[in-house]
Amino acid sequence: MYAESMSTSMKAYVLHGINDLRLEERAVPALTAGTALVRVKAAGICGSDIPRVYKTGTYHFPTIPGHEFSGEVVSVYDKSDLEAAKWVGKRVGIFPLIPCKKCDPCKNKLFEMCKSYSYLGSREDGGFAECVRVPLWNLIELPDNVSYKQAAMMEPMAVAVHSIRQTLGKDCIISDTLSEKEKNQVVAVYGLGTIGLMIVMFLWKMGYRNIIGIGNKDFQKDSFMNLTDGKGIFVDSRVKSIGKYIYEITDAGADVFFECVGRNGEAVGAALDSINCGGRLQLVGNPGEDITVARDSWWRILRRQLTVTGTWNSSYTHELTDDWHYVLSALADESIHPEKLITHVFDMNDLHKGFELMRDKTEPYVKVMGLMS
Repeated sequence: MYAESMSTSMKAYVLHGINDLRLEERAVPALTAGTALVRVKAAGICGSDIPRVYKTGTYHFPTIPGHEFSGEVVSVYDKSDLEAAKWVGKRVGIFPLIPCKKCDPCKNKLFEMCKSYSYLGSREDGGFAECVRVPLWNLIELPDNVSYKQAAMMEPMAVAVHSIRQTLGKDCIISDTLSEKEKNQVVAVYGLGTIGLMIVMFLWKMGYRNIIGIGNKDFQKDSFMNLTDGKGIFVDSRVKSIGKYIYEITDAGADVFFECVGRNGEAVGAALDSINCGGRLQLVGNPGEDITVARDSWWRILRRQLTVTGTWNSSYTHELTDDWHYVLSALADESIHPEKLITHVFDMNDLHKGFELMRDKTEPYVKVMGLMS
């Protein structure tokens, strides 16, 4: 097997401290019971990786970041275990959250809400390396027609799907048939980064046609319009009063609003200004700072009887109804094409340029991808 003939060292991007990311030689990780060695083929840089590397750090140092990745299984811990050994040579995607499987959420298969989880790329070494150790439980086999680049985008795709299901119902994403009432709902997405655009992509696939995208960059407008076949409504937050404008073009406001910014209270306030009576606000964006809500906005929650919900990560239960298997089926039947959102690709030796590009915003980007081996 590959792992038995390969070098005992590998290249990896190692975070030694805040703002101290180095490409260096590391020992190939030793396997433990229930784990596999995955040779990483593609790894995406998540927006959350930028503050993790440059501002906040990981849970310990040194750490290899990277939680959006795919690859090939090259070895398993126990080669005599036929169930484990069957993974060798398989092309795989990786669910990065490692649940404890003991807490109440885990006992109810709500693994994304595990109270004592580990995580590849922040609490354990992740995918910005030639090889990574992954629990067998976290592997998902890829069909032949799903590329490594696509599979490295399964994590943010599943996060987008999870947010939609939290908002519109657990079964909404499974059905391709919408009622006329559902088709006519006005759905707004504020924040057109990777997750926001993927939410738009899945909503369009489902059949929603009254989609408003709110962004502040020209390339975000281009991406949004491409995903909606030129039929979406783009609102430029640099020049428009969001709440006022959405009411002007809809008469009643948005029925559903996805807030994918998370940086300040302004986005939440704009969302609350924009939602129709009885509407729903889904909070998706990770907060980068304390967020306050103005009193008038709070009144809107009460007087319009709004439903405000949160979403976290994605569901992975090994069942066909979970978020990851839905994403995989959409990739397999080629009804969704996340690779259209890849704007930059770097080989391993140059991946640091992708981090710097995203940190300094020197070029427009959506998904920055690294080819690791």
